[in-house]
Amino acid sequence: MTEEDLHERLSSIRRDLDPPYVAKFVGEQIIIFDHDQGSSLYARGFFGKPIGIRKPDPHLAFDRELQVNFIEASYLMGKGWLKIIDARTGNQITRENLRDIATQSHERFKEKSLVYDDLREKGYIVRPGLKFGADFTVYKQGPGLDHSSFVVQVLEHENQISAMDMVRAGRLATSVKKRFVLASISSLDSKLTKISYYVFRWFKP
Repeated sequence: MTEEDLHERLSSIRRDLDPPYVAKFVGEQIIIFDHDQGSSLYARGFFGKPIGIRKPDPHLAFDRELQVNFIEASYLMGKGWLKIIDARTGNQITRENLRDIATQSHERFKEKSLVYDDLREKGYIVRPGLKFGADFTVYKQGPGLDHSSFVVQVLEHENQISAMDMVRAGRLATSVKKRFVLASISSLDSKLTKISYYVFRWFKP
């Protein structure tokens, strides 16, 4: 995202709200209750989902709470953009605490988190890909601004790409008419890992 794009998105939103934003950990959910903070964070990179708004306009502020998933929260905390307070105890949750909780409750959290972080650092907008049968939907500009460029499925750590993975990827690429990407991770250590991306492209002969 360029500075010009960001300036345009924040033109109708309070621009004095710089990170870090404050969220509360309620049950198993991470929620930013301040509507101005939520609008600002969403506009900065399509992070989170405004509760009750199916297709939010990235140029406009919204009067809803913003729910952030664990993978997004881990990334944002790593950049110093998000603080999370435990609503029950009032204590601040560290990134390590959050990742421990997520690892216990979310399948392949570490693998998906590494791929998410890598794609974000490459400048892509990364959103959940459940409706396409994958882990992530990836955009160059963002939902509502362009169509997703590709969808990504993350393989478990050290898993080899099987024949079934190849068939599944080909079928999904055909059904969604997008590039389908398999992401393979060499190590769960973020300092040592190498992520390989295998692209399956839909085409009509």
